[in-house]
Amino acid sequence: MSKILLKKGTIINADEEIPDVDVLIDNGIIVKVDKEIKVEENVKVIDCTGKYLLPGGIDPHTHMQMPFGGTYAKDDYPNGTKMAIIGGSTLLIDFICPSKSNPSLVDAYKTWMEWATDRIHCDVSHHMCVVAYNEQIGKELEICVKDYGINSFKHFLAYKGILQLEDSYLFQSFKRCAELGALCQVHAENGDLVVEGCNNMVERGIMGPEAHALSRPSYLEGEATNRALMIARLANAPLYVVHVSCKEASDAIMRAKQDGQVCFGESLATHLSKDDSAYWDKDFDVAAAHVMSPPFRPKLHQKALWQHIQNGVISTTGTDHCVFDYKQKRMGFNDFRKIPNGCGGIEDRPSVLWQLGVNSGKISRRDFVAITSTNAAKIFNVFPQKGVIREGADADIAIWDPKATRVISGKTHHSYIEYNMFEGMEITGVPIMTISRGVIACEHQFVDGKIDWKNPKINVDTKHGRIVKRKPFSPYVYSRSIYIPDPEIKQTKRD
Repeated sequence: MSKILLKKGTIINADEEIPDVDVLIDNGIIVKVDKEIKVEENVKVIDCTGKYLLPGGIDPHTHMQMPFGGTYAKDDYPNGTKMAIIGGSTLLIDFICPSKSNPSLVDAYKTWMEWATDRIHCDVSHHMCVVAYNEQIGKELEICVKDYGINSFKHFLAYKGILQLEDSYLFQSFKRCAELGALCQVHAENGDLVVEGCNNMVERGIMGPEAHALSRPSYLEGEATNRALMIARLANAPLYVVHVSCKEASDAIMRAKQDGQVCFGESLATHLSKDDSAYWDKDFDVAAAHVMSPPFRPKLHQKALWQHIQNGVISTTGTDHCVFDYKQKRMGFNDFRKIPNGCGGIEDRPSVLWQLGVNSGKISRRDFVAITSTNAAKIFNVFPQKGVIREGADADIAIWDPKATRVISGKTHHSYIEYNMFEGMEITGVPIMTISRGVIACEHQFVDGKIDWKNPKINVDTKHGRIVKRKPFSPYVYSRSIYIPDPEIKQTKRD
């Protein structure tokens, strides 16, 4: 592995900006950061004048080749990780999801490892979904933490009969996770009432994609978020709420944080950029392409989400990348309940958030780094190995050109589906090179002064990426105060 010197760039970390600085990379690690580094002739020198050096993006929420509704998500590990490095990300945290028919965490882990091992262009780590709970699952949680390096476990309050957990099992799993130093995660929608909403749509003869949004309004997400927070409080467990899409849910997290509860919110680039209007599009393909859970919301919710990014209630941004092509989406042409749920974004998340966040003035460059990389690294316990540009860290770096432009399109993206959720969005500020553990993984070429996004130069194969294990008891999570029951409570003596 050759040495690389990044010359005269501006480092942007979550806590500082360092202008006009050199970064020396050796054997996959950042070994020196200084104003003027002299090197021997055999070191590759990259002029970064006028460019930003950002920690590689960390997408904390993806579903590669996820089984759903009798089919599989189109983008697999090789393609998903290729899209990551094209877009400036260097770590995906993907979900392993057992089924109700076989809820074994161990069996699911083995399946996902067969899919991922030696098939990834960048580093990948994993969350585990808990879809049932009993004594055996409790034992397997420990195996996941101690043997597999998984320190985060997702629970579903939605998808009744498929993935949803009852509150009592949710509580038991939360308690077990806390004992093991793991982080509890929830998909927060009231699954019972979503079913009622779906039945109501069917009774009224509303069977198109618009029924998906109508059947699961924002206040059902707000209720489930608040309930999950209360259960986590009772279990003395830290909580991470995935894909927060609405004001009611983000407000619930804000209140819990104000009370001192250890909890975190995650929002998606899609929820931060799109509203629910597409569900009423007369073109079924357009409407169905937007079917995901939670659904897209009216515009007022986007404003609330950005406000909660600004005040720290929303800590991370992901994609929930789980894509299905038009043919798969048409499985629900006559019944919205059969439309596979999922949208994309791995490739475009950093650029979209830069455009909507930094370029609009909503957030600073440092805030951008925090919500796209550093906070996830801290929460999921890979910091300071990842999520920061400093001596001793992995050399995961996106070289960012703040003046380069592109227009997002399904014609130039690298997903296996025909459409793009951000179609037509004009971006100023894009990654032009992605370095993954000291290797130049992706380079974007310029033709006639314009970036050729469709034809990047990929310099790594699918054996470059590593499966990243994560230790429990993340200091960023477990060094904070968690509600502890009073150990002195005793039964009152009575005559």
